[in-house]
Amino acid sequence: PSVDNQIANKEKAEKEASLDKGTLVQMDVAVPMAEKPLLADTDLNRNKQALEKDADNLKIQENAAHQANLQQLCRICGVSFKTDRYKRSYPVHGPVDCETQGLLRKKEKRATSWPDLIAKIFKIDVRGDIDTIHPTRFCHNCWSIIHRKFSNAPCEVYFPRNSTMEWKSHSSNCTVCYTARRGVKRKNQPSNLQLGKRLKIIAERARKTKGVKKQVQVNNKNLMKKIANCKKIHLSTKLLAVDYPADFVKSISCQVCEHILADPVETTCSHLFCRTCILKCIKVMGSYCPICRYPCFPTDLVSPVKSFLNILNSLAVRCPVKECDEEVLLGKYCHHLSSHKEVKRKEIYMHVNKGGRPRQHLLSLTRRAQKHRLRELKLQVKAFAEKEEGGDIKAVCLTLFLLALRARNEHRQADELEAIMQGKGSGLHPAVCLAIRVNTFLSCSQYHKMYRTVKAITGRQIFQPLHALRTAEKALLPGYHPFEWKPPLKNVSTNTEVGIIDGLSGLPHSVDDYPVDTIAKRFRYDAALVSALMDMEEDILEGMKAQELDDYLNGPFTVVVKESCDGMGDVSEKHGSGPVVPEKAVRFSFTLMNITIAHGNENVRIFEEVKPNSELCCKPLCLMLADESDHETLTAILSPLIAERETMKSSILLLEMGGILRTFKFIFRGTGYDEKLVREVEGLEASGSTYICTLCDATRLEASQNLVLHSITRSHAENLERYEVWRSNPYNESVDELRDRVKGVSAKPFIETVPSIDALHCDIGNAAEFYKIFQFEIGEVYNNPDISKEERKRWQSTLDKHLRKKMNLKPIMRMNGNFARKLMTKETVEAVCELIKCEERHDALRELMDLYLKMKPVWRSSCPGKECPELLCQYSFNSQRFAELLSTKFKYRYEGKITNYFHKTLAHVPEIIERDGSIGAWASEGNESGNKLFRRFRKMNARQSKCYE
Repeated sequence: PSVDNQIANKEKAEKEASLDKGTLVQMDVAVPMAEKPLLADTDLNRNKQALEKDADNLKIQENAAHQANLQQLCRICGVSFKTDRYKRSYPVHGPVDCETQGLLRKKEKRATSWPDLIAKIFKIDVRGDIDTIHPTRFCHNCWSIIHRKFSNAPCEVYFPRNSTMEWKSHSSNCTVCYTARRGVKRKNQPSNLQLGKRLKIIAERARKTKGVKKQVQVNNKNLMKKIANCKKIHLSTKLLAVDYPADFVKSISCQVCEHILADPVETTCSHLFCRTCILKCIKVMGSYCPICRYPCFPTDLVSPVKSFLNILNSLAVRCPVKECDEEVLLGKYCHHLSSHKEVKRKEIYMHVNKGGRPRQHLLSLTRRAQKHRLRELKLQVKAFAEKEEGGDIKAVCLTLFLLALRARNEHRQADELEAIMQGKGSGLHPAVCLAIRVNTFLSCSQYHKMYRTVKAITGRQIFQPLHALRTAEKALLPGYHPFEWKPPLKNVSTNTEVGIIDGLSGLPHSVDDYPVDTIAKRFRYDAALVSALMDMEEDILEGMKAQELDDYLNGPFTVVVKESCDGMGDVSEKHGSGPVVPEKAVRFSFTLMNITIAHGNENVRIFEEVKPNSELCCKPLCLMLADESDHETLTAILSPLIAERETMKSSILLLEMGGILRTFKFIFRGTGYDEKLVREVEGLEASGSTYICTLCDATRLEASQNLVLHSITRSHAENLERYEVWRSNPYNESVDELRDRVKGVSAKPFIETVPSIDALHCDIGNAAEFYKIFQFEIGEVYNNPDISKEERKRWQSTLDKHLRKKMNLKPIMRMNGNFARKLMTKETVEAVCELIKCEERHDALRELMDLYLKMKPVWRSSCPGKECPELLCQYSFNSQRFAELLSTKFKYRYEGKITNYFHKTLAHVPEIIERDGSIGAWASEGNESGNKLFRRFRKMNARQSKCYE
């Protein structure tokens, strides 16, 4: 029995608990704590979850009800569609209906969707609406307001201007749901019945006061005509040459002055006025339409549709001037009237002469006669100028002339005169025209053709003639600014007005000399440096101001100059029959890298080139149509430049800058050379030489056995000494012994270069090597080193097709900078790995590319210490791991040999950065960009005669 009792008690307790749970849910937990039975933890959790679920369901239902209520309201005015007598609504985000589309077409408007019209009429942006917050339709009342805006309906339309709704998201105090439950209308929104009653009252009052209104309208008309006061400036409708119908005449006349519309404008209520008439009325009578009293502001005035203006301008009117019965079109009336003004002006200057010779017009007199006639006026103007304007007679006369032009409505001439008075000139400045000609790659003949065409069409000299451009060009080119050297430069003229000179000038010609078939143009080095410094005058003075050295007058400014020289292939012209010259060119240029001042015990940097590899700061010095491999031509043309450079090293430049005579000294650093040209000008053997490096004495075998541990040993002075040993052979050694002693020097060095790496060509050289590695990996050369030429071509073709498909890299004949930049990426390696079967080779290739991409920013960036300090610190480790990979995984390629740029990349980069602070900033990219511009000019300005400019 005790067990049965326990079971019964348990069932009873569970029943009570379930009852309590139901009552708790129904009463929203309103039972006091004392009356609640003690429940188990699991039951409490179950009850809590049920409550939360019910609350979520309730919230979803409320949101759904709120959204349903929203769909019954107008988006613009908030009126319920249930109370709208029209029972019609329109989608806010839909296209315009056919009726509205037809109305817009009549008004020559282009809006095709409701959001555009709603934004224009009601100033409401509905494009960012959210369905849970904003209604998606608007009522017929708002639709009719849009129609009235664009139609010629009466303007006494009820429109609650301040009653556009502000919609908010659903909350406990939601007015939308409260209004829907209570059935209450918006407080500020009158019902349609109230609106109908109001309109009836207005109509009844209108009928009662009809007679009074007519009298008021007559008075208003007279008042408005007095306000406009345009009888002398606007044309009467009586001057129309054709007897048009009265309604048509009314439609083309101003509603204020009843003259023919002059500069017509349309109000929002579609009434037409002369611009001056409506503006005067608004200013005096208030901001509303004078006809229908609808609110109207000056900003609401718009020009009528073009078709109306065309009709208006095509009307024939009779000229009101006496003894002129000519009929002219209204659009050309102003031009016709100006001819009468010219005649009248001449009549004004006619002097009544009682006898003797007829008095001549002032403009037809000689200069002496003009002075005599205007003597008294000149004295009066002079007295006024001295008294009021500080003696500036020119300003007084120009202002009088300007006012006279404005008074006769000759505003175009007045604007040109005003521009001249302000120093702007009526046309473009010659320097601006020069910039336009250069940047658009126009030849002289093309520019002259454009100049003549614009002048003939406009009647104004907007562009300046070619001689003005040449004059402006002189101020921008070397040879314009005076300067002096102390001590004077040896074998260099003291004349500073030296512009472009022939690169072959001073070269002795004889029958036995080497024939120089070239054309060369250059600047004198010192004149070009001065021109570059004066171009940067503002930057230098601002740098001094930033360092608080405005009044610095001491020791010289130290200017560091980067020199670049590079050859260009394929500069042949499209056509022409000029002199026979090589189709290659060489360009020598320089860049001012930084300027420092010795202030106290430290050097203060006042200028540093932000973009040292831009063509804008790379100044051309010499340009010759010659092959860079032609050693004799290269030395013949560049030797005078190098002689000027050498003598400038030991002299001080005196140049006036900022109104103060300042001194400058120059440090020249030849770093912008690729390896081919470095070997050419430093007298070294070509790139395939045993002596692999232009910075150290390592041979190719030594560099492949010791990939990393090398230091810079070569210099220009040492190369000169080794050349003398090579030339004289003082120890009577054999050719091989002598070659080993001079370490690959085989010609006389004639340009001093700084032992460095050119970042651009380093990138290109390394990319070419990776391109070969990809081919060998595809052909599995690591397993089978014996390969034929046909197989190599097949691998290259496979690689090119795959790279074109995956990376959109088109095959090229010769590696260039853009291809190298796209090739050296992780994506390229992943694409190449798809062609390689062995997973182990995948990992090796990925690691090799990853290491290279970590090393590359160190030599490519302009300032690695700031831009990539972590990679700079890791460079030695990464280069050693890179070298280890080459000697193990890629042993088949680098056993006993290595490429020139791989050696420089692994062995010399840290030492150069420690010495110079950067490699990328001293690269030749600026010169390469200049080469591109030269090619562009050369292609477009093809020679068309035997004379070459």
